[in-house]
Amino acid sequence: MKATPEMSAELTRIGLLGGMSCESTAVYYRLLNELVQERVGGHASAPVIVWSVDFAEIERYQRDGDWAAQGRLLADAALKLEQAGAEAIALGTNTLHLVAEQISAPLHVPFVDLIDVAAKATQAAGYTSVGLLATSYTMASDLYPKRFATYGIDVQVPAEDDRETVHRIIYDELVHGVIREESRASYLAVIDRLVAAGVEAIVFGCTEIGLLVSASDTSVPLLDTASLHCQALADIIVNGVRG
Repeated sequence: MKATPEMSAELTRIGLLGGMSCESTAVYYRLLNELVQERVGGHASAPVIVWSVDFAEIERYQRDGDWAAQGRLLADAALKLEQAGAEAIALGTNTLHLVAEQISAPLHVPFVDLIDVAAKATQAAGYTSVGLLATSYTMASDLYPKRFATYGIDVQVPAEDDRETVHRIIYDELVHGVIREESRASYLAVIDRLVAAGVEAIVFGCTEIGLLVSASDTSVPLLDTASLHCQALADIIVNGVRG
């Protein structure tokens, strides 16, 4: 049932860790507001506090392999979001969920884990084998395979050359808002190879990929983690924190 406009005063405030990149953070902000407006009506919009990091600092730590430093930076930011009034915290990027436990440890409010949201949505859709497109950091880790396995879902990643292509396009183009037709064609070719290897659907394990490839580009089912995460966050905003 659609909520009434009067309910907007009861909306739950979300704290969003963003800026990794600003392109996908803008997608999060737009989608959250669209979803809340759709569900509540009237003049309702999403109460969101955004902490936007300097991605140059994050990217430098990633190249140096210093994941603990990234965790400390984001844990401090998450705690400040909580102190500013956020009733739940979300991280608008897949790769940094590698340090999700470090980020959520100091919090007293729920951390809405993107990977869990994606796994539950994939299971609900009935898929048992999916291909993963993401940064090289995510694809080289057990982040998705381990978490999805608990839901009975097998995760396959592209071959090494394809992983390099997917990562390069994310960091050299998508995080800068650059969209190229040749890059879309490259991604679609990677998707075709994953499907040929037996996957049933493709998970966009990077929140920028939806900027490049959409459902209209391919007949293969796509699971866009940015969109799925925003839907889960909109549920919290409208219905409150459960448990």
